[in-house]
Amino acid sequence: MFSIEEFIIAVFCCVDDVRMEITQIYPIKRRGFAPSLRESEVLTMEVVAEFLGIDADKDIWKYFHRHWLGLFPQLKSRYAFIRQAANCWQYKELIQQKLAQYLGAYSDQLHLIDGLPIPLCGLSRAPNCRSFKSLADYGFCAAKKQTYYGFHGHLIVSGTGVISGFTLTPANGSERDALWDLITRIKGLLIGDKGYLSQFLSGELKEVGITLQTPLRSNMSDSRSRSSVRLMQRFRRLIETVIGQLVERFHIEKIRARDMWHLTSRLNRKILAHTVCFWLNRHNCDPLQFDDLVTEY
Repeated sequence: MFSIEEFIIAVFCCVDDVRMEITQIYPIKRRGFAPSLRESEVLTMEVVAEFLGIDADKDIWKYFHRHWLGLFPQLKSRYAFIRQAANCWQYKELIQQKLAQYLGAYSDQLHLIDGLPIPLCGLSRAPNCRSFKSLADYGFCAAKKQTYYGFHGHLIVSGTGVISGFTLTPANGSERDALWDLITRIKGLLIGDKGYLSQFLSGELKEVGITLQTPLRSNMSDSRSRSSVRLMQRFRRLIETVIGQLVERFHIEKIRARDMWHLTSRLNRKILAHTVCFWLNRHNCDPLQFDDLVTEY
């Protein structure tokens, strides 16, 4: 669909249009000298690099300094780029939310919620790990059937596959507590896994206009029709697809940060990159099919 140069330009146009709209309400505050790069240029470089599978800050700087300095002539030192990228952490979130709104994510009457492990280090190294010491914890990943040390990501997507919310907790954090941070802008049907199975939680969600549906345990009787259960299982594959993309293409499970400021910026840019790719591919019959978005690298 795009050559790599066309893709860079398309990402810039998308990001810059939304940034200008957002900064009318949330102006960018700076201290000291203004950076040489515009914020839209920094965000464009991050989104494009994430799509290409380049997710280390220094590697992003190297790639654009080596190959695309003509498009970004004001790209100076690596340190300045990394710092400016981290300072844009909140605008990445705001731009992603605005794009999700344009894509109808919050008005959709169907959403899906699930979690994914974000390990900090191997289990054998956990006792000596100094990073995020008061924030990370031990948890169990049911899908991989293993205990790990780190964080747990909580993701909600619309019925079309647009990311509608993401939050981070310690690995042992409660899925049901994290859910409340993700549903402030949605209504309708919410499909989750057995971790959200709770009659009390369902009642609380119903009071705010959300109907929670989950699979039942094997020892529970299900009054729902088989067709509705199969349909729910089919929709569950949608969020599994999004999580698979975040893990395989955007490397969301790799932390590569030593403080929450840089980690938040890193996670926000991955969520933003996924949403920008969806936006650019929205006229495709399958907008989540990113493999053909760029025809040549």
